[in-house]
Amino acid sequence: MLPWVQLDTAKIPGDGGELRLKQRGQEFSIMLGSNELMNSRLSGSEEALATLSWEKIKDRPKPSMLIGGLGMGFTLRAALSIVPQDASITVAELVPAVVEWARGPMTEVFKGCLDDPRTKIHQGDVGEFIGASKNRFDAILLDVDNGPDGLTRESNDSLYNRRGLRSAYEALRPGGVLSVWSSGPDNGFTRRLKESGFETEVVNTRANGKRGAKHVIWVATRP
Repeated sequence: MLPWVQLDTAKIPGDGGELRLKQRGQEFSIMLGSNELMNSRLSGSEEALATLSWEKIKDRPKPSMLIGGLGMGFTLRAALSIVPQDASITVAELVPAVVEWARGPMTEVFKGCLDDPRTKIHQGDVGEFIGASKNRFDAILLDVDNGPDGLTRESNDSLYNRRGLRSAYEALRPGGVLSVWSSGPDNGFTRRLKESGFETEVVNTRANGKRGAKHVIWVATRP
C-alpha cells in the first residue's frame, strides 16, 4: 500500500490548531491532529447536505445559497449539479490555505467548481457573515467543525448556540432552510433548533452510499 505523504499545513485562525493536507496516490485527507476531518473517498453525506436542502427550495426563482466550509468541495459540487443557472452559491471558508489546496493539489477533486460563475468565495468566518445578512439566503448549509460538537475552534460553538441559530433564522428568507452536517447525533442541538422557531427534521445518512460511518443532517425550515 502506498504511504501517506504530507503536502502542506495550515494554521486555523483563532488558535484552532493546525490542518494537515495528506495524499496517498489519488486519495486526499485533511487532518486535525489524529482526527481525519475529511477524505476524498467519502463524500456521500456531504452531497446529501446539498440535495436535502435543494428539495426544500427547488421551486424558488434565482435561489441564493450559502455554504459554510469549503472542505473538499463535495457539497458545492452537488449543489452546482442541481441548482439552476440563475442561482448563486456563496462559500464561506475561514482558512485561506483550504482554497489554495482546492486550486492546487486537489484540482482534480474539485473539478472546476470554483470557476463556475454561480460560485463566490467569501474568505472569513461564516458566523460573522451570517450575522451581517438579513433575509438574504434561501438556504444555509453548514459543514463546519464536525457539527455542533466541534473539534477546532471554541468560537464555532456560536454557530450552534441559540444566538447563532437566531442569526441564521434572520439571515434566511421566509420558507428558507438551514441544513447542518454532523459526525454524530446531538439531541440538545435538535431541541435548540425547535426552540429557535425552526421546523426540524433529523436525517441519518452514510459517508459512502450504504456503507461508511453514520452521519446526521438537520434540515430546519424557517416557517
